[in-house]
Parts: sequence; C-alpha cells; structure tokens
Amino acid sequence: MDKEALLKRVDTALDDIRPHLKVDGGNVEVVDITEEMILQIKWIGNCQSCSMSAMTMRAGIEQTVKGQVPEIVGVEAVNGIAV
Repeated sequence: MDKEALLKRVDTALDDIRPHLKVDGGNVEVVDITEEMILQIKWIGNCQSCSMSAMTMRAGIEQTVKGQVPEIVGVEAVNGIAV
C-alpha cells in the first residue's frame, strides 16, 4: 500500500465535503490511516463541538470517502464529539 497516494485520494474525496462544513464555520483534517484501514480525522472550527458531527461523519464523510476510496473500511474522529 502506498500510504501517501492513499492519503491524497482521501483528501481529494474530502474536498467534496469541505464546502458544506465551511458554510457552518468548520472543516476536517486528515490525521492518519491506521494499519486496519481506518481513516482518522480531526474536526476543525465549529465542527469540534457541533451536535450534528456524528451524522455528518456517517452520512457525509464516511460515505463519501468509502465510495471514492474503497480501501478505507471506517472513519473515526480523534477529537470533538464522540461518535
């Protein structure tokens, strides 16, 4: 697995979500991809404390990333609201 190439693909997939997050004053940052192919993200700005972040994670981020980067099996936030 070429981790750098995978990270770039994930970041490109997240670019589809970012405009929606920025409207509400937030964003998301890629932290790492684990050996188990779990994408770790960090909520930024208003997303850190937003009560909708769990829904955004599942319906937006996870679905988009897994759709465009099928190697990723799950997504978890390393900060913010526990999801």
